[in-house]
Formats: sequence, structure tokens, C-alpha cells
Amino acid sequence: MNLTALQTFLAIVDTGNLMRASQKLHVTQSTVTARLKTLEDELGQQLLNRQKSGTTLTPAGTKLLRYARVINGLWRQARYETGLPAGLSSVCTFGCDRELWHGPGRAFFDGVVSGHPEMAVSVHQGNARDLEEWLASGMVDVILTYETVTHGAQTVHPLPVEELVLYSDRAETPIKADPFYVFVDHGEDYRRSHGESYHDAGIARISFDSSWWALQFLLDRGGSAYLPRALAAAHVENGQLHELTEAPVYTRKKYLIVNDTAAQNWDWFTPLVARLWENDAALAAHRHFSLSPVNPSL
Repeated sequence: MNLTALQTFLAIVDTGNLMRASQKLHVTQSTVTARLKTLEDELGQQLLNRQKSGTTLTPAGTKLLRYARVINGLWRQARYETGLPAGLSSVCTFGCDRELWHGPGRAFFDGVVSGHPEMAVSVHQGNARDLEEWLASGMVDVILTYETVTHGAQTVHPLPVEELVLYSDRAETPIKADPFYVFVDHGEDYRRSHGESYHDAGIARISFDSSWWALQFLLDRGGSAYLPRALAAAHVENGQLHELTEAPVYTRKKYLIVNDTAAQNWDWFTPLVARLWENDAALAAHRHFSLSPVNPSL
């Protein structure tokens, strides 16, 4: 099977039509068409329905898509590993939810980099869907995510839950009626629980889908917001932020998921997971509410 034709198929699926795929691959549209025809002829199946509005997968194309991503991911990984410079003998490719980098994501990265100078480390930021696909395709070896969906030979390592705590730049801040409250979207479960607790509080003027951006806003302009404890801890220590201890605390589960094949020779992996637990436990020692998946109400 022609790898270039397979990558062209993926580009068409990802962009939605042949013209955008040609732009992404920096080739002519006729070249994209020829590569797709080569792949379809080789398989003896039509893979895409071509329409003016774009392309859609046929049943055969849907079946091929999963294998195509795996093959392309393995090829990318093989190219990366065989191209390692002198002195490096292995690689760890890490996918991390952007919201989890500040805390367990950075701790995992630091543990690998500082403890294994012979290992190259590649880090990719993605959302839950990206991370799942990258792990399934072999593009990454380990992911840190809020989701637990796995495919094949993968092991899920639950980590201590993440606490979402209400912080403010002012020690004396009203819990429900703060005109400077900033809403941070921490996912569907959080939105539901937050709505139950603050059903009569109105709609915040400012909102973010990133804890990091919300933190920078609070530090620059003031206000209050729910942030992960791990992200806000240093700013509480230096007095820039204050925890509003009378407010409810919400939690999110988080997981480290590893490709078992990639990790079969990683004797360091299990001890590193244990250290992540210890780090979270040390942070949780400063909490005012217990680490419980049940959200307290006002």
C-alpha cells in the first residue's frame, strides 16, 4: 500500500474536500485525485462520496479510516525513533490536555526528562478527542486526560481528582454577588453542578474556556473565578490570590492512560505514577474541603 496515497486519504477526510486537501499537502488537486484513485483501485472499493458540498466516507472508507490513522501514526513514530541523535536510545511521546499541564502534566514531563537523559520526549497538546485518537493511532505513547475511553492494549491509571476552587484577588469577596466574577468552563459536569449551586446568581460578564487565561485575567485585572488548585497554589502562597473557603468546591476526575506496547520496557513508569499521586496528595493537604466526587452545595 502506498503510504502517500493513505496520507492523502486522511488529508481529504480531515479537510472535508479535495481542494482543501491539496492546499494542506501543497500539491495540485489533480494529484490528490490521482492518489485517491490509486488507493481505491488497490483496495477495490470506493472510499469517498464526492459532492459539490464536499466529501463523505463510504462504509468502506469508514472502515479504512481507523487503520489509516494507526498506520500513519506508527510510521510517524518509527521515523521519529530511527532519527534519534547520538546519545538517545528511546522516545516517550506524551499527549496532555491543556488544562492538565499545570500540575500533573508538568510533573510527568519533569519526571521523564530529569530521570531519563537517554530518552527523547515529545509533548503534544490536545483536547479529549485528539488525545484519544492520537493514542489509538500510535502517535503518542501516554496521555493525560479527563476521559477514560480506551482502545486495545492500553492501561488506565486514575489519578487523584482535580479540585476546582473559587479564588479572588480580594480576601473579602461575596460568594454569589461578585460583580467581577469570571466564569471558567470546566466541562459539562461542572456546568451542571455550578448551575445548581449558583442558579440565582445571573450570568457572568466575562467567561473563558481556559483556566490559564482566566488566571492571567485575575492577576492582571482582578476578579474571582473557579480555578484548579494546582494552578492557583503558587499565587495563593505569594498573596496574589485568596481562596474563598465558604464557596463550594467541585472536582474533576483525571487519568493517565498508556499504550502497553510502548511502555513494556519502561520500568520507571509505575514509580512515576506513584510520585504523581504523592504530589497531588501534598497539594491536597492544604484543602479546606475533602477530595470527594460529590459537589457540596451552598
